Amino acid sequence: MLTQRNSSVTEFLLLGLSESPEQQPLLFAIFVGMYLVTVMGNLLIILAIGFDPHLHTPMYFFLANLSFADACFSSTTVPKMLVNIQRQSQTIPYGGCLAQMHFFMTFGALDDFLLGVMAYDRYVAICRPLHYSMLMRPLVCMLLLVACWLLTNLAALLHTLLMARLSFCAGNSIHHFFCDVVPLLQLSCSDTSTNQVALFTVGSMILTGPLSLIILSYAHIISTILRVPSASGRQKAFSTCGSHLTVVFLFYGTAIGVYLFPPSSHSGGKDRVAAVFYTVVTPMLNPFIYSLRNSDMKAALRNLFGIHTLSSQEL
Repeated sequence: MLTQRNSSVTEFLLLGLSESPEQQPLLFAIFVGMYLVTVMGNLLIILAIGFDPHLHTPMYFFLANLSFADACFSSTTVPKMLVNIQRQSQTIPYGGCLAQMHFFMTFGALDDFLLGVMAYDRYVAICRPLHYSMLMRPLVCMLLLVACWLLTNLAALLHTLLMARLSFCAGNSIHHFFCDVVPLLQLSCSDTSTNQVALFTVGSMILTGPLSLIILSYAHIISTILRVPSASGRQKAFSTCGSHLTVVFLFYGTAIGVYLFPPSSHSGGKDRVAAVFYTVVTPMLNPFIYSLRNSDMKAALRNLFGIHTLSSQEL
C-alpha cells in the first residue's frame, strides 16, 4: 500500500477541463455520451470477434485485446471526472491519484505496444505469407501479449514508485482532469530530475520503440504491395492496413508531444486538449474505424446482431 510519509498532501484537487460552473453540465453530457460510446463500441468489437470463428486469427486476437485496453484506458480517467462534476467535488486521495496514474500509464502503454504488434502481424501476413502460420502461431501470439502486459506494468510501476518518493508541499491543485505524470511533477517541491530522466527514457522506449516497428513494418508492406501486379490485389492489401494506420496517426500524433518534452515546456490547456484526444476520442473512434473500413468486421457485427435478434424472437 502506498504511504504518504514523503508528502504533506493527503489529497489532490483535479481542476478538470474547465473551472467555469456554467460549462460543467455541458461537459458532463458530452463525456457521458463519449464514454458510453467508447465502452459499448469496444465491447461490441470484442463480442463480434469472440462469436465469429472466422475472426479467430492473430490480427483479430490483437484487435480484441486493443479494444479491451481502450475501454480500460478511458475507464481510468473519465468516470472519476464525471463523478467529480456530478458531485461538484474536485478531490482525489493521494493514494487514489497514484493508482489512477499507474493504471492510466499501464493501459496507455499497452495500447502503444499492441499497435506495434499489430503492425508486425500485418508485415508477416503480407510480406511473408508462407511463414505466417508458423511465425504467428497461437503460442507466439500469447507470448507477445504477455510481453506487452509485463513491459507496460513494469514501466508504470517504475513511474509510480518514483512519484511516491516525492514531496508535494507547494500545492495540491492539478490543472488536469486526471492524475498524470507531467502535472504531478510540476507540483512537487522535491528534486524531480530522476523522474524527468525516467519519463524521457522510458517514454522514448515505449513510444518510439513500437512506432519504429510500425514504420519499418509498413515500409516493407508498402514496398511489397507496390509489386503486386493486380490493382484489386493492391487495394485489398491496403484495405487491411488502412484502419490500423488511421489509429496509429490519431494515437501518436497527440501522445508524443505530451510525454517526450520536459514538464517545463508544457502548457496546461494544450496538454488537456491533447489528453482528451488520446484518452477519450481515439478509444471512442477505434471501433468505428475498424468496423467501417473492414468488411470482415462488418459481417461479424451483422451476425452478432442477428444472433441477438433471433434469440429475442425465440423468447
